[in-house]
Order: sequence, then C-alpha cells, then structure tokens
Amino acid sequence: MPWSPSPQSPPVPAVPRTLPPVHRERRRAPRTPRAPLPSLLTRLAQLGTILRPTPHVPLAVPGMELFAKLEYLNPVGSIKDRPAFWILKRAAERGEICDETTVIESSSGNFASALAAFTRLVGLRFIPVIDPNISATYESFLRRTCDTVVKVEERDDTGGFLKTRLQMVQQLCASTPHAYWPNQYANPDAVDAHYHLTAGDICTDFDSLDYVFIGVSTGGTIAGMSRRLKERYPKVRIIAVDTEGSVIFGDGPRKRHIPGVGSSIVPPLVSEAFIDDVVLIPERETVAACRELLLTHGLFAGGSSGTAFAAVKRYAAKLTRTRCPRVLFVCADRGTPYLDTVFDPAWSSRLE
Repeated sequence: MPWSPSPQSPPVPAVPRTLPPVHRERRRAPRTPRAPLPSLLTRLAQLGTILRPTPHVPLAVPGMELFAKLEYLNPVGSIKDRPAFWILKRAAERGEICDETTVIESSSGNFASALAAFTRLVGLRFIPVIDPNISATYESFLRRTCDTVVKVEERDDTGGFLKTRLQMVQQLCASTPHAYWPNQYANPDAVDAHYHLTAGDICTDFDSLDYVFIGVSTGGTIAGMSRRLKERYPKVRIIAVDTEGSVIFGDGPRKRHIPGVGSSIVPPLVSEAFIDDVVLIPERETVAACRELLLTHGLFAGGSSGTAFAAVKRYAAKLTRTRCPRVLFVCADRGTPYLDTVFDPAWSSRLE
C-alpha cells in the first residue's frame, strides 16, 4: 500500500515554487599570465628577417654581358620594401614612432604597399595618399590592408599629382595625433637602405661591373646604390634613367601615365647620387621594353623595369667596346599591376 507518514512523523515541508539559490564557491583555474607584447623595435627586428637578398639573372643581349636584378622578388613585391622597412626601423630606434603612431605617406603604389604590409605586421596604423595614376591592383591592395586611404584628384601645376599628394600629407599630419611622415623624397634613411641592402647584394654577387642602370623617382635608390657601388667598383658608370615629362633632370613637365619612375619635383635625395649620365625614355618605349622583357626574356616586370631596360638598349652604342662590358639594370617591381595599362594594347595605343 502507498506509504503515508505516521502520526508521530514530522510533517513533510511543502516544496517552494522557487528554489532558493545555492551558493557555491567557484574555484577558478589560475590564469596563465599573458606575455607582454614585444616592443616595437623587437617586432621590427623580426620583420627584418623576411628581407632576403634578391637574385640577378643573365639576359642574352648582343654586345654586352647583361644582368637584371630582380627586386620584384622582395616580400611585398618591389624594391620599395627595403626603404619601407629601414625607415620604420631607424625611426623606432630614434624614438620617432611608437605603438600609437599613425604613418602617413604619399606614394604612387610600391612604397605605400610596402608600408601598408609592414605597418600592419608591427601593429601601426597607416594612411596612404594616392592619386588616379595608381594601378587598380595597388589601390585594391591598399584598400584591403588600410582602414583609411586618401585619393587626391586634382593635378598640380606640372600636370602631375605629386605636389597635390604632398599637400594632402601635410594636412593629414597636422590633424592626426602621433602622425609620422616617412618622407621618402628627402629621408636619408631611404638612401642608407639601398646603400646597405640593395647595393650590398650586388657587391656580394659581382666581382666587377662596368655599367649600372637605375630608374629614378624619389632619388633614394640611385643615391644609396651609386655611393656603395662607386666604393666597390671605382670605375663603374652609373646611368640614371628617367621618363620624358619628368622634371628631375631638366625635361619640361607634362602629363605622365606610368607610375614608378619620374617625378613632378626634383627630389632632394638626387643631389646625393653619383651619376655619370642620364637617359630619358618616352613612355611608348617603356611599353615596348616591358613586352620584350616578358616575351623574349621571360621577365614579367613593371613600368620602371621596362624603362631601365629601354635605356640599356638605347645606350648600347655608347658602351665601351674594348671588351664585352658587364651591365646591370634594376627591375624594381613586377608586371602584375600593369596588366591593364602597360600590357594592354588598347591602353598603350592612346599614349602620346
């Protein structure tokens, strides 16, 4: 039969509708102390380990022993990886940048791309200032790696955009807390980067050189490389390569369409370069040289690379003929960003 309490048993208490809370002491597992974030200098030192020497390759061109130095094999894809890293490293060493810094710089593509990647890797903010001449590939890359991208649209008094970009950089620096402008056009650290890194590679690889052709834009590359190469090879001739319509070496200013070579101003760093001769190349010749590099020599190189190669070919008649001269030119970036321009026959047919 069902159980029922006896008369002597204490009454069964009613079950409350809401159970009182049960207080239990929670024992939390001891937390492992979070390792402090490495210092900015340490992060930059780690970043520097990805910059390795770039190779040179021989090209079959009659009348010379020609080599192309493939700077487009740097981690982010251009010769500008070297000054981007070096400028950030030296600025951190001097205490000019810290974790709160916002880097702001004007660029036609390569330097901005390198800064965008490197600042993101070390935890800094970066605002690139670009213009309509930038390739769609570079602009897409920057918009995917930077929270803010500023694009100027107004041409300056030379028909280019550089002065407009630099004015915008000044405005942004004035209104942005902890702003830092690398100023690749006048920063001596850019010269040192190419003295120690780019030219250092060459000095390791070659026991002699007769001619070196270097495209000029901001001036840092030719200033650093020429100084180191003249020390190592006293008789080497440094040939500066520019595009027609650039004012660097006195040509009249006019509209230019291929970024990465030439300038609307005379960069201060150019005055530090040891230059033996200058070759100016029209943009149509740059286009033909880029296609020849790809179709004849298997090098998919960008606009400034084609300009340098075109200069080698144009200068060939002036090369010393007592023996077969050893010649080097710099391939500054890869051809991918130029597929819709330099490598597009419809686009190039509209060049002046």
